[in-house]
Amino acid sequence: MQRIWRRWTSMNGKMIALVKETRGPGAVLRSVDVPDPGSDEVLVRIKTTSICGTDLHIYDWDDWAEKTVVTPNVFGHEFCGIVEVVGERVTNVKVGDYVSAEGHIVCGVCKMCRTGNAHVCPNTKSFGITVPGCFAEYALVKSSNVIHNAPNLPYEFACLQDPLGNAVQTVLSGEIVGKTVLITGVGSIGLMATAVAKACGAGTVLAADVNRYRLDMAGKMGADVLIDSSHCSLQEEVRKHTAGLGAEVVLEMSGHPQAIRDSLDAAANAGRVSLLGIPSKDVSLDLSSQIIFKGLQVHGITGRKMYETWYQVKGLLESGRLDLRGLVTHKLRLEQYEEAFELMRSGQCGKIVFVHDEGGESYGD
Repeated sequence: MQRIWRRWTSMNGKMIALVKETRGPGAVLRSVDVPDPGSDEVLVRIKTTSICGTDLHIYDWDDWAEKTVVTPNVFGHEFCGIVEVVGERVTNVKVGDYVSAEGHIVCGVCKMCRTGNAHVCPNTKSFGITVPGCFAEYALVKSSNVIHNAPNLPYEFACLQDPLGNAVQTVLSGEIVGKTVLITGVGSIGLMATAVAKACGAGTVLAADVNRYRLDMAGKMGADVLIDSSHCSLQEEVRKHTAGLGAEVVLEMSGHPQAIRDSLDAAANAGRVSLLGIPSKDVSLDLSSQIIFKGLQVHGITGRKMYETWYQVKGLLESGRLDLRGLVTHKLRLEQYEEAFELMRSGQCGKIVFVHDEGGESYGD
């Protein structure tokens, strides 16, 4: 504890953080207090963080952000780091541990939490959205939410596990082995889903997007068929590659209203459609023809199952079956946040990682 205290006093108890200060577009770097961990919390020195589509919603301040986000607040929720301080009641984490964390902070006592569905706890607080997050030098994490990382897992991949969990839950929400899979929207999580689907035994994987850069990345991540849906009928193109049947599994990652409608049309009868993308406005559907008479199973996906999905993520990474090389296209410092969010908005990037702490890209520096 003395080593940590000397560091804090030399910093005057302050740290640099990226703060969503006002309820409008943008963010600012600010000197804020280093948080003090409670009895069941740990303080983590951040090594790397990554930008999520949710962070872009917050930065640009759309309708979802206006309804959801607490300000002022340190945002960001995808990270890895080294534990610096543990609360007096913490028994599962120790100083020096290399960790990431689940971002849903749940009550633990409601019916959802007690029946294996904590990821949809109605009392959830969200790290980096409604409570302070990780775009900072340090972050506070509930000890129950801590995920221990394998010592050889590079920092640039360790901070991706939260969104990777979204991809894993989406892919594995139903049968996948040998199935024809359509992924609509190959942003970073769609790219991850492409690699996960192949790693988990999918048959033909079709990736659809309007962004050529991302489609090319999807090909490198394992997609068998690339569809530029701005130049064709998605339904017709998918049926061309599926013997006229449509995709047995559809993973909708974009949240775009037309993409959602097109993905339902492109699904095979009796198929499964898993929806992860978040629309920014209401989506009109023809429920009769697009879902009911086709006998589709429609799954709404949010976050990661606590903590089943995390163990699936760890198993895929530690086995070497899932290869994320090539997914991270840019590594920047936190002070380059404006450049980072402009890159995100342009779509000419894969995953963007902020390197917070000089000293290498793998644990043990």
